[in-house]
This record gives sequence, structure tokens and C-alpha cells, in this order.
Amino acid sequence: MDPALNPYAPGAGTQPPELTGRANLLEAARIALTRTRNGLSTKSFILVGLRGVGKTVLLNRVEDQAREAGYLTSLIEAHEEKSLPALLLPELRRILLNLDRGEKVEAAVKRGIRVLKSFTKGLKVTLGEVEIGLDIDPEVGVADSGDLEADLPALFLALGEAARARKTAVAIIIDELQYLSESEFSALIMALHKIAQKGLPLLLVGAGLPQVVGLAGRSKSYAERLFDYPEIGPLSPADARLALVEPAERAGVVFQQKAIDAIYAQTQGYPYFLQEWGYQAWNLAPTPKIDAAVVARTTEASLGRLDAGFFRVRFDRLTPREKDYMRAMASLGAGPHRSGEIADKLKAPVRSVAPVRSSLISKGMIYSPAHGDTGFTVPLFDAYLRRMMRS
Repeated sequence: MDPALNPYAPGAGTQPPELTGRANLLEAARIALTRTRNGLSTKSFILVGLRGVGKTVLLNRVEDQAREAGYLTSLIEAHEEKSLPALLLPELRRILLNLDRGEKVEAAVKRGIRVLKSFTKGLKVTLGEVEIGLDIDPEVGVADSGDLEADLPALFLALGEAARARKTAVAIIIDELQYLSESEFSALIMALHKIAQKGLPLLLVGAGLPQVVGLAGRSKSYAERLFDYPEIGPLSPADARLALVEPAERAGVVFQQKAIDAIYAQTQGYPYFLQEWGYQAWNLAPTPKIDAAVVARTTEASLGRLDAGFFRVRFDRLTPREKDYMRAMASLGAGPHRSGEIADKLKAPVRSVAPVRSSLISKGMIYSPAHGDTGFTVPLFDAYLRRMMRS
């Protein structure tokens, strides 16, 4: 069929043509946004799940909901090479300058901008645009100590007070939260604690790999009282079927049930892979009827593309020792596996490979679903490694 008309969208954070199985979560987000906007007590929330479950897609939908509700929003992605303040500053500057627009001068907004200037100077973050763009004296003695755990709460309070003065609300949305350091997460938690105590209209929505729950707990023991952690997993067979069938039916294309069953068996219901198989099936089908024979060729094409891109780019960034650890895990099966079993495969003591395991957790390649257990954060990665080891 014509690839130009292909409705499926495999990609990082790409919106699928049919978002299924997430209605309850989006409704919970709507409630949280409405309560925060109305000054009612609300927990911020962090979506938790493996790669490929659609966390980024959901964050984008939540941002859309927030904007429709009249929020000012910031959607940022944490990563290993940039600090949390460096990520936040340009976004908070934009929000505060938006709040500063209008005929009426609002003292709380002006103060918020001064506090942002103090925060920048206190941490000595080199962001030329912020320095040039904020032609205002700092708020001396506020958020300027250089201690992130002291200064970020002061900055968030000033931002929340500015939003309340303008009768609006702010949603700060952060993807890949697992890349924050413990001190950064601690500062973020303390800032949200202050916001909750004052009832200010600011909500944090985040997403991260499963280790983000432990990171939050290690950062501050009271984190569980500030956040909900909805778990995002693969789709059920019924929801996966809708994700495949609905876009096709709108274009007059039919998936046979055996084809749907074969795709679900290969993808295990993970949304990213469903989109990949749907995309390849569309392109390979000679007629508007997708059967099991088409899916057999689809699987070969999909795995080839995933091996060359989605899987390989993650594996290539690892050190030789880290690659060996991942191969040992894969040789044991899908997992999770006990750390001792992996060490036995490597013919090494558990303690000697512990630093490698920690490094892989930091890089977001593995996680610990329970004490002493280790699992892949990327679904189907074990099968990819076994294919590579056989070739």
C-alpha cells in the first residue's frame, strides 16, 4: 500500500494515530490540573515505566490538557550532561516574562523575575541569554545562596505567587527524571513541598524509568506524600488491537485476527513496537488486507530496523565491560535476574561487577525491580543481544 498514506507513527515521543488504554491516566491528570488551578490540595505525579510504553506521548497530552485549562507550561527533558538549573532557567524566564505582560503591573510578578535573577547569580550558571534578557536588579538575599536545596524552593515560591497574582497556574513537565542527581531531586522535592504548604498553583508532572521511585525516596523520605507514581505498562490485547485496527479501518484497511495475534506476540503490547509493526505491515501489504503472511515479513523488516537503530544506538554507547554485563544478562533470558546469576555468568564476584551494574542503572539501561534483581529497561533488548551474539 502507499507509504505516503501510512498512518502509523513509530518514533521517540511521536503521537500515535490512536492513543488507547490511557484514558484513566489522562482523566486523573485532568482532575489534578483542575484542583491545582482552583487552589485545592493536589499531589504532583510521575509516570513510571520502561522504554517504549509511551511516557513522552502522555506528557505531551498532559501539556495539551494544561494549556487548554489556561496553564502556562514548560516541558523539558532531563539528560546526563546538563544540570537541572540549566534546564529550568530558560523555561522559567519565559513563563515569568509571559506573566509580566499586560497593562497592569503586578508586584508579585516583578519580584518573581528578580528572584530568578538572584537564582541565576547564586548558582553561577552560565546562560548568556538569561543574563542579557533579565535587565533587572536581583532580589538580594533570596534564592542567591548557591545552595540548590535552599534556592530552588524560594524560586518556586516566587513563581507560584506570581502565577496566583495573575490568576493562572503553572505546570512544569519533566521527562527522563531518572537522570537527575539525588541532590537535584532533593531540591525539586523540597520546592514542591513548599508549594504544597502554601497552596500555590504550580504542578509538577514527570516521567522516568522505574528507578525514579527509588531516587525520589533516597532524596527525601517524604517524597511519597508529594507524588503519585502511576505505572505505565504495555497495552492489553484489547487495547493493542484498537491501536492497530482503528487507524487502518479509517483508511479502509483490514487486519485479520491472526495477523493481530502475531503482532501482539512479537511486540508484547508495547506501544512503540505496535507502531513499528503497524508501519511496516502497511508498507509491505500488497492489498488492503493484512494477514499472517504479511506479518511474517513485517517482523523481519521491523526487527531489522530496530536492530539498526532503536537497539543499536543504546548498546553502542556502553563501555566494553558494560556490554559484557548486558550480554550475560541476555544469555539468561528476558529477566529480571538475580545479580549473583549475572556475576556467575561473567565468572566474577558480585562485588567486582557491582560498579558496572550501577553505571548501567545510571545510564538508564537496566533497573532493579526488587532488591538484588536486575532487569532491562528496554523491552525486547535481551532478544536483540542474543541475535547479535549469534551473528
